[in-house]
Amino acid sequence: QLQASGGGLVQAGGSLRLSCAASGGTLRQLAIGWFRQAPGKEREFVAAIHRGGGVTYATDSMKSRFTITRDNTKRTASLQMNTLRPDDTAIYYCAASPSMILSNLANRNAYAYWGQGTLVTVSS
Repeated sequence: QLQASGGGLVQAGGSLRLSCAASGGTLRQLAIGWFRQAPGKEREFVAAIHRGGGVTYATDSMKSRFTITRDNTKRTASLQMNTLRPDDTAIYYCAASPSMILSNLANRNAYAYWGQGTLVTVSS
């Protein structure tokens, strides 16, 4: 079971750090991804980290502003988000995937486990 946390209200230009924690199991053998869903929009890929540590981001903008990390000993993963913009407003979900192929991790169908989401609101 995954639990996402760390969302909140922040002004444009601010930062938030989202966390994804696993209970009742380990993340060690799984890739972790972050997705987000804005009101009225499809859920979209944000970033993922392979079990070996390789990372991928959805866009160059996210790559320059967001950092995804993982701590296997603590069964957690994080998404540090800097220079937030109003269009980053969404519910952010963490998910876990057994896929060993980094390029697969942008596809939400690759994920077997999902957290409940945490709301990020960026005001202008």
